[in-house]
Amino acid sequence: MTSSYDLIVIGGGTAGNGVARMAADAGWSVASIDSEPHGGTCALRGCDPKKMLVAVTEGVEWAENMKGKGLEAQPSVNWPDMIAFKRGFTDTMPPRIEGGMEKAGIDVLHGEARFTGPDTIELNCKTLTAKHFHIATGARPMTLNIPGEEHLTTSTEFLELPERPDRIAFVGGGFIAMEFAHIVKRAGARDVTVLEMADRPLGNFDPDLVEMLVEGTAELGIDLRTKAKVAKIEKQGDEFVVTVERAGGTETVTCDLVVHGTGRVPNIDRLNLEAAGVEYSRRGIKVNDAMRTTNPTIFAAGDCADSGLNLTPVSAAEGRIAGKNLLAGQDARQIRYPPVPSVVFTLPMVATVGLSEAEAREQELKFDVHFEKTQDWYSSLRVGAKHTGFKVLVEEGSGKILGAHLIGPGSEEQINLFAMAMGAGQTANQIKAMIFAYPSYASDIGSMV
Repeated sequence: MTSSYDLIVIGGGTAGNGVARMAADAGWSVASIDSEPHGGTCALRGCDPKKMLVAVTEGVEWAENMKGKGLEAQPSVNWPDMIAFKRGFTDTMPPRIEGGMEKAGIDVLHGEARFTGPDTIELNCKTLTAKHFHIATGARPMTLNIPGEEHLTTSTEFLELPERPDRIAFVGGGFIAMEFAHIVKRAGARDVTVLEMADRPLGNFDPDLVEMLVEGTAELGIDLRTKAKVAKIEKQGDEFVVTVERAGGTETVTCDLVVHGTGRVPNIDRLNLEAAGVEYSRRGIKVNDAMRTTNPTIFAAGDCADSGLNLTPVSAAEGRIAGKNLLAGQDARQIRYPPVPSVVFTLPMVATVGLSEAEAREQELKFDVHFEKTQDWYSSLRVGAKHTGFKVLVEEGSGKILGAHLIGPGSEEQINLFAMAMGAGQTANQIKAMIFAYPSYASDIGSMV
């Protein structure tokens, strides 16, 4: 390890690794630092491992939906085997990623990096300097400032649980809480409770479709409580007691595990950004459209920056822009976000892209709302899905798609087709004119617009 580099990347996930590779390929001396094994949240502690657990529980859901239709088996989930299945992927990623980076000539380092000046950091009691830095430290669980917060289990820890808890409570009703609640309930947990402060979970998704998901969540046996503010968490012997404030008074939930699911914030607290002359806010590190910070030699991208949506493909896109501008020595490229879809991987899945109905009305746009529940459509009947539907906003006059919101099997792929159509400026009539393979989930799209 040397002490001086052309580029030091802080963060070994999606928003950082590509930048390190680009610079190394251009002949720069590069170091990549992470306090954890390289791979980032998505590959190791988030999207990918979570969806592997969902894949297992899909088997339970499929069998339940096919009951009485010819499929007689009723599977159950072996939690340790499921976690081992997940680790079969996550355990292989860091050595693969770090080995590939080292082969490319990148110094792979571990530890907590802290700026001590505009071009210096401290790492493991050593000082490193660089001509340029790229920050891609991602996000961390939000601090709740409630008594007993230390008893919360993080999403990272949840994904490593050696045994399934029988009684579990989730604080918050966002992506993490809803997805994990569905996983653990289908895996056989007896009591699963979701505690959401707002009027409904998944506040960024269409309320009509969320209402359908709430119905399915209740049918699954999950206790979803809204307008529920967690006041404190107490450990009593081997169990936890969560005190919840609601309009009707104070309630308690007794459980074996309490999981943090209230959301994440930029992971920048320990970087000492002031020493580097890098401005930041609660939303993250301040960057321009070229992903350059207020220190012109330092770039940032992904969940730690005050930029686009906190989604893995957005982080990758921002990293590419940062890397190109680093190599160009100027702001040659600016980030331009296409329609970005996102999905909640509950069962049923909920997907969205573009404007919500409320946002479109706030912008005083004129549009038609195509909203329908589709449990009687062939694609739903074929797989026994009960809670399915769509809401598509079509602009009057132009016929362009302003937003698409879906719930049900196949929605995680249908939404990508909507995103492609919106990015290409296709109209509803042009989508209707397309010929899709039939019968398929894609072939339903023409009937939604």
